[in-house]
Amino acid sequence: MDNVKMKMFCFSMLFMVLLFCDTDAAEAKQGMSLSSQKFEIQKHLNSLNKPAVKSIKSPDGDTIDCVHISHQPAFDHPLLKNHTVQMMPNYHPEGLFRDGKMSTAAKNKNDGSKSINQLWHLNGKCPEGTIPIRRTKKDDILRASNMKSYGTKTNFSTIPKPESGRPGGVGNQNGHQHAIAYVEGDKYYGAKATINVWEPKIQQPNEFSLSQIWLLAGSFDSDLNSIEAGWQVSPDLYGDNNARLFTYWTSDAYQATGCYNLLCSGFIQINNEIAMGATISPLSSYHGSQYDISILVWKDPKEGNWWMQFGNDYVLGYWPGFLFSYLTDSASMIEWGGEVVNSESDGLHTTTQMGSGHFPDEGFGKSSYFRNIQVVDESNNLRAPQDLGTYTEDNNCYDIQLGKNNDWGNYFYYGGPGRNANCP
Repeated sequence: MDNVKMKMFCFSMLFMVLLFCDTDAAEAKQGMSLSSQKFEIQKHLNSLNKPAVKSIKSPDGDTIDCVHISHQPAFDHPLLKNHTVQMMPNYHPEGLFRDGKMSTAAKNKNDGSKSINQLWHLNGKCPEGTIPIRRTKKDDILRASNMKSYGTKTNFSTIPKPESGRPGGVGNQNGHQHAIAYVEGDKYYGAKATINVWEPKIQQPNEFSLSQIWLLAGSFDSDLNSIEAGWQVSPDLYGDNNARLFTYWTSDAYQATGCYNLLCSGFIQINNEIAMGATISPLSSYHGSQYDISILVWKDPKEGNWWMQFGNDYVLGYWPGFLFSYLTDSASMIEWGGEVVNSESDGLHTTTQMGSGHFPDEGFGKSSYFRNIQVVDESNNLRAPQDLGTYTEDNNCYDIQLGKNNDWGNYFYYGGPGRNANCP
């Protein structure tokens, strides 16, 4: 009997030892896993956040790092290791529309379109020879579905694909809805527009609302080339609901190439005054002052790079032509307009707003607009687009209305509130 008790005691002690060993091993493994994760996150942050000559704390909580132009993320690209920065484009498009004009209605109200700035400018500026880069925080990366996907669009296409004869009601594309004007059927070497900026309400963090220009080439499948620029509100990407200037590019329909702003190698910035991804201020208000941004993207006929200009004075930088396949020649479609993510939470349409959140028929001071819409032709001339089409998946949720006059050239109002009585 004593032997049995002794054996049972020994067995129980052995069990406890093994249990403690397994627990210690599991805890050690978990500790190593957490440590490894922290290490990987810090490594990724170090690759994104380059050493700064100077740092500026923005009123919105952002940190803007002034990074030497030769140390920016673009030069992590293997094909850019020995690249000589092109400090200015060889040619600007001819016939830039005078953005100083405003509509008669705006003049009469004395609340017309006004100049716009970035919030961080209130606290300083970057010295010559540097570029401003919004610092990526650990929380930014942790909000992404996985670390490597931060700053990218993954697993879905967000390009609206207009189809002739089907002007709407064709269902949303992977939860994305649009209200756009577009041209196709020619070779396009650039596009321009002036867009008023709002702060649309976003229903939940995994949704966004943006207004932008798309320059597209290739098919709408795995080989699509796209350059995009405009303003967006994206809680997942930035951690807040501020309206921010942004760019995006891809050469394979978002599969493995491209990113927002400067979150990967690609876009080469030369300007020390405008930060990609930084908060825009002030903003348009309903029945009040309207603030807009002007964006021009065009191909340098000599070097073949795609340049971006912000406003009348800021040439921001360029996408080297070799990043692309089809866009090494020209764009085959240009689109202007708005896009939202509709996650259909609880089976209901999102209340995420597009533009001002008001339908286009409300007009100036209430609805969002794109004005002075132009394309760049093969002679490097800015001209009015021919045969503008429009597209929206459901105009009861978000809509668009074209117009044309002497002050604004080709323009449109667009947007909407999302869910309403006619858009359940």
